[in-house]
Formats: sequence, C-alpha cells, structure tokens
Amino acid sequence: MPYPQAPWTLQGYAIQTLQPLDIDLVRPSIPSELEIISVWPGKTLGGVYLSHYGLGSVLEYSELIVIAACVTHKGKFGGWISHIYVDNPDSVAGGREIWGLPKELAEFSWNNGSRVTVRQGNKLLCSLNYNQQNFGWRQWLGASGFSTLGSDLLIFPAQLDADLSLISSKLEVPADSPFASLAIGQPWLTVRADQMILEVAAPEVVAQRAAAFSYQ
Repeated sequence: MPYPQAPWTLQGYAIQTLQPLDIDLVRPSIPSELEIISVWPGKTLGGVYLSHYGLGSVLEYSELIVIAACVTHKGKFGGWISHIYVDNPDSVAGGREIWGLPKELAEFSWNNGSRVTVRQGNKLLCSLNYNQQNFGWRQWLGASGFSTLGSDLLIFPAQLDADLSLISSKLEVPADSPFASLAIGQPWLTVRADQMILEVAAPEVVAQRAAAFSYQ
C-alpha cells in the first residue's frame, strides 16, 4: 500500500484536550521501560487529539490520538500514544510500518464546526463538543511521542506552527469504547489549532525491549 516516507507534513486544524489520568489505570497500557511522569500524587497528564488534514498535506485524512500518559526514558520526554484512529488506509499503513503506531480505520463526522464524532461501524469511540475559535495567537510548539515497533522502543519528534486559542469542550467516551478503561474524564484544558502546519519526523530507536510490546 503506497504511503509517503517520513517526515510527514500535514496541514489543517486540530483540537487537543488535557486531562489528569490515574497512573494505576494507564500503567497496563504502557511499556515497562517507560517511566510515567506524575503531575501530582497518583496522576499523570493525558488527553485526546482530534484533527483534520487537508490540502497541502502529504495525505488527507482525519485523526484521533489518545495520549495515555506523559512518560520519560533516560532523559527523553514525550507522550505515550495508546490508541490512534484515522480514515485513510494509506495513513494506517504508514503509521504502523514507519512509527509502529497501532493505527486503525474509523469514520469521522465533523458537524457544523462544533462537534466531532468518531465511530467504527456502529460503535461510538468518542465525541467532542467544542466552541469555535474566535481568535488565536500564532505559535510554534515542539513535542515528542513514544511508540514500539517489534522489540524497538521508539521516539519521534513533531513540530507544530498554528493559530492557537483556548476553547471549552465536553468529551464523551462510552463504556464500550476501546479506551474507556483509561477513564478519560472531562477536559481541564482544550486548545484549538487553526491554519496548522504539522511536521512529524521519522522515529529514533531509544531502547531494545526483551519482548515485543502488545498494545492493549
């Protein structure tokens, strides 16, 4: 299946939520080599990222990323991506084969600029109601994500340049959603990115695992 090689440059818009998550609940979803960063006793920071990449992108698709924790390994910091869904099979193939990400196909519905719903067939994965952005400040941000490919523990950097603003949102994750066990509650903070340019770099191997990690 054809897909572009890394880095991928993606243009569009995105919404990122931030929530405190219970370390005991997310630990089974994270390789033991990664240390979970505690933002206060028993809690780490995670959230969901919903985006649509359009014209100017190496591939056009929508995406849902579930970040189960902030983690560290030997001085390197990033987010652990426990679940990820897209609506383009080429993105599934590239995500799995380049970055080792557990991408799956799903259907996305962006309604009136105020709600996005993600489903797999008849199953609702999540929905997010949010306010539209009134104005934003142009910002550059850098971050990293961790993943595994076979027995390799990987890290990959991403750079974002976008108009950012704080908005309000309400997240619904049904009890039968694949990531309901993470108990992702209502967002503490929601950021919207418009006129976004995102570059995701090729991964770097940071460790060898004794056995391949199996995503939950």
